[in-house]
Amino acid sequence: MSLSSVHSTVSSLRTCQADIGTGMDIVTDVALDLAETSGAENESGLKKLELMMLDCAKLDREINCFVEAVDVVTSELRQQQPEAMFTLKSLVEEMFTERQSRLSDEELQQHTKLVSFKENVRNALKTVNPGAAENTEEELDEDVAVTQSQVNFTCPLTKVDMVNPMKNKKCKHHYDQDAILELINNRKSQKKLLRCPVIGCGNNDVKQSDLMLDQMMKRQIQRKQSDT
Repeated sequence: MSLSSVHSTVSSLRTCQADIGTGMDIVTDVALDLAETSGAENESGLKKLELMMLDCAKLDREINCFVEAVDVVTSELRQQQPEAMFTLKSLVEEMFTERQSRLSDEELQQHTKLVSFKENVRNALKTVNPGAAENTEEELDEDVAVTQSQVNFTCPLTKVDMVNPMKNKKCKHHYDQDAILELINNRKSQKKLLRCPVIGCGNNDVKQSDLMLDQMMKRQIQRKQSDT
């Protein structure tokens, strides 16, 4: 087996991973439709969708573990004799199993898209029936209050309505996905930290891992645009 064929396989897995992410976004949209039309009355349906998201998160995490194992092993084998490639499969399997054993269910619950799913659904239920969410966390209540009070769909970077609003979990501010990711990558290439572009915000280190797609806000923006 050549390293080129290994890289080709890894590339295919990355494509599959992107498809999983798209699928998780679609499931979230379906859940929001269900929450807005049926509210908490269809709790079983929302739970099934959440379990579907959990399965997708597990698969996404497994791909990450496998790709990381392949990267580490191939990097080591490059420094050895060509015949060492014959041990590639067993070494990758061993490292993959070891990395998997270190992962926890608690860590899985922190998957960005799973967290986004739960938050978006809770916000949708609270919007439909405020009294049905009395037991949600204080943090969620604060997030909803901020969103409702500001109702600002303009991206601080592009100065126009956002297309895919990304919410910063640290400072709660929103930016359009393409604009903020481009800025993050530019700062990363310059080896500099990115300060939140919202005036007055004290968040001095905006990271991609802190961002999640706010599909509830995305739907609100789409409704606004369809009404104009």
